[in-house]
Amino acid sequence: MKFAVIGGTGLIGSQVVGNLNAAGHRAVPHSKSTGVDVLSSQGLDEAVAGADVVVNLTNSPTFDEASLAFFQTSMDNLLAAAQKGGVGHFVVLSIVGADQVPEMDYYRAKVLQEELLAAGPIPYSIVRATQFMEFMDAVMTWTADGDTVRLPATPIQPIAAKDVAAAVAEVAAGAPLNGIRNIAGPEVFALDELGRITLSHKGDKRTVVTDPAAGMFAVIKGDVLTDKDAHLAPTRYTDWLS
Repeated sequence: MKFAVIGGTGLIGSQVVGNLNAAGHRAVPHSKSTGVDVLSSQGLDEAVAGADVVVNLTNSPTFDEASLAFFQTSMDNLLAAAQKGGVGHFVVLSIVGADQVPEMDYYRAKVLQEELLAAGPIPYSIVRATQFMEFMDAVMTWTADGDTVRLPATPIQPIAAKDVAAAVAEVAAGAPLNGIRNIAGPEVFALDELGRITLSHKGDKRTVVTDPAAGMFAVIKGDVLTDKDAHLAPTRYTDWLS
């Protein structure tokens, strides 16, 4: 099968392309660097022409309210190009629990992306993942101040990017789900605990202070960043750190 992987040069996309090609498919990466712009539609028709499957792994450059406009425009353009090109399966990557946190602009934007896909004309699959292990450093940077990192005790079930890419490639190569597959790492941590584990492994002497009001995950109440019914990936956090 031929796959057009939009956002195919990024952290997840490049691995999805590699996995699909290793399985004997033809997966072509597309991004701004290859002349494809999902907001202006530049190069989109050419990118999806002849593709059996479109995998959309593009992401908003911001996590604020502007992300809503990004996903609205990009999905409108991608769906139009895919329909014109006769694409038979459209896959997006989203977030576990996105529909349960309307207080977060970015999560509302991801829900909008899902709704646009489900209401569109093309058979589809949505892969929802928990938070990437690779993002932990960024999460701590947001709330770092001198020798202190402030984090809430929000439950989190981190998953390695390589496991996300494997799951996306598997779903993309299969029949459309016309629904959602949830994927997650094998372990649940409190976010502040995960911060302490991360700093300890790196030999970082900063102290993690539990602060329920710190960072973007502070607005999340309850256990919505984990999924007990998700397909569990194999990579454990300490193994990934090593």
